Amino acid sequence: VLNFGFFPTAADVTPGSFERRAATSALDASMERHAARVNNPVTPTDENLIDGMKIYTMNCSLCHGTLDNKPSPLEKSFYPTPPQLILDPLDDPEWHIFYAVSTGVRYTGMPAWRHVLSQEDMWKVVGFLSRVEKLPPKVQEYWKNAYGVGPLPPGEEKHEHGKD
Repeated sequence: VLNFGFFPTAADVTPGSFERRAATSALDASMERHAARVNNPVTPTDENLIDGMKIYTMNCSLCHGTLDNKPSPLEKSFYPTPPQLILDPLDDPEWHIFYAVSTGVRYTGMPAWRHVLSQEDMWKVVGFLSRVEKLPPKVQEYWKNAYGVGPLPPGEEKHEHGKD
């Protein structure tokens, strides 16, 4: 099957259930095995969370969703579709998020940001992403003033990856 060209490679075609299950299982197992379980060394102050928001906006939002609570315009151009981190916040531990940001994820289009951003900046993004649903009032106010809308309230209907 693989050597005869039957395996589809187009990034904008939904894969079969076997491929989805295999890819998800392999990714989860690899991260569990390789990621160091470290605590975020950057204190989640208002300033650091706002910095993380700005870094996210400049480097991550094109693929992972903008702060106007809309999905990325590129979402359907990738397989797997990039998680829409503002509309569907992560519930992974910070060490897990940091590992994915730092090393990237092979065959997904997710780059290894450790070659672009400092460790401190990556941890600021991680701090912001892990608190999207529970940001302090000053950070929520900054978000609303800077982007015209605030974060979605916890429990509000979320976006499903790959869906309109």
